[in-house]
Amino acid sequence: MNGEMTARSRSLVLAAMIFAVSMTFIDQTIVSIAAPHIQRELGLTNTGMQWAINAYLLSLAALFAFGGRLADTMGHRRMVILGVVIFAASSAACGLTPTGSVAEAWIVAFRAVQGAGGAIMFPAALAAVVQTFPLQQRGRALALFFGIAGGLTAIGPVLGGFLTEWTWRAIFWVNIPVAIVAVALTALSKTANVTRPAPIDYRGLVLVAGGVGLSVFGFQQSTVWGWHNPGIGLSIAAGVVLLIIFGYTEVSTRSPLIQLSIFRIRAFLVENVVLGVAMLVFIPVFFFSSEFAQISLGESAQQTGVILLYFFVGFAVAAQVGGRILDRRGAKPTVTFGCGLAAVGFYLWAGTLTQLKLSSEVDYIIMAGAGMGLMLGPASTDAVNRASRFSYGEATGITQTVRNYAASLGLAILGTVLVSQMRSRVVTSLVAQGLSKAKASVEASRFSQSQSGSGSTASIPHFLRLDFAHATSTVFYAMAGIMAVAAAIALLGLQRGLQQEPAQAVGASTSGQPVSAVGPAG
Repeated sequence: MNGEMTARSRSLVLAAMIFAVSMTFIDQTIVSIAAPHIQRELGLTNTGMQWAINAYLLSLAALFAFGGRLADTMGHRRMVILGVVIFAASSAACGLTPTGSVAEAWIVAFRAVQGAGGAIMFPAALAAVVQTFPLQQRGRALALFFGIAGGLTAIGPVLGGFLTEWTWRAIFWVNIPVAIVAVALTALSKTANVTRPAPIDYRGLVLVAGGVGLSVFGFQQSTVWGWHNPGIGLSIAAGVVLLIIFGYTEVSTRSPLIQLSIFRIRAFLVENVVLGVAMLVFIPVFFFSSEFAQISLGESAQQTGVILLYFFVGFAVAAQVGGRILDRRGAKPTVTFGCGLAAVGFYLWAGTLTQLKLSSEVDYIIMAGAGMGLMLGPASTDAVNRASRFSYGEATGITQTVRNYAASLGLAILGTVLVSQMRSRVVTSLVAQGLSKAKASVEASRFSQSQSGSGSTASIPHFLRLDFAHATSTVFYAMAGIMAVAAAIALLGLQRGLQQEPAQAVGASTSGQPVSAVGPAG
């Protein structure tokens, strides 16, 4: 099919898929900007607000492999359109969240449905792009895919800031016109509906969803229940056990949700490990930096959006450079250097936070963004390239499951670090001001779960702003260490050189199932 398509046809497919997934990229950042406003209006605790963000990531992580299998089984174009419709409808519902006792359950539930829509849409969209472009053009195509989508993500903070000044509900409603354009372009692009009929592994779906959900739930609730609560350890342990059972059952399942044999390909395994480690940082950084800007710096939601735009300036430019290096020299140089650059950027950024001056942070924000841009697209592209061309949806599902599960864990674990550090520092500050340790502990717990971030430094005492900055700095130092680990894994695990087109049997998939290339309807 690649040889039959013109450059114009390929470009239209690429544009259609970028618009389709742009909603998922925008929603990774736009909600973080509005978080303090949502939290205050709906009366959510800090943990409740984290659940509103994490429900989306959890749903993506739990269902991405399923979405990848659906893309291969039902067809890329069909699943893109279905996912867009589900995503837009649930976005509208999030914007209609009522106030009162049902608010938290409502917004968390529909955020999870949003994630389900994204899990159906994203693997199909990325697989359609990979299917459309030949191997030696794929790095540049996916650099555009991730770079432009990343640029649209950059619009998220800015757009979210402006919309939040009107109403936070508009950050969800903005997805509706984007969805309309995405569906129209997908229909016009006439993307081939390549299918690989196979049974759906529902047992595997239940096991992976349960394992992902319980393991993240334990970390997320630790700040509320405390690590002394046996429910925390039991939840994490149960999640891990379910994931282990999932691994064992997949090996013996005739048509598994995830072909674990693909992890025998060293590069695919290493790229996914690198992606998993890096994603502990990539999504959480938006939430924590947004909270820091609005609490410690006293910036408005609109100003916070502009601050995060610096990150995406570095990201978008470096993503294009990374794609070209991938096509010319392979994945190892750009992935390794990108992880290392991000580690240095986060380390230097962390060191400036307690100065409470944005001007001292800008260079390091851009540096951290550039590092993530250099490594993220090439690592994802190289991993997917390792699959047979008839298994791109499945391979994409695996890589995105790893990415979103890691992002969920990162938000939960780093959120626990932030709250713990904040409590400790506030207790010390209050004791220094004459309060007893018992009263200081009560006040510290109240503040660490309070609806903070009013957008005005006048309403937050300076010592609390500084304590929050110190707590955030600890989180960012942890992010620097995480990215240094990712750099070491890439350096030691990846091999140099360009990848060759994987061997493939014409007319048959790796599992022996017949393959049909269904052309566009009409």
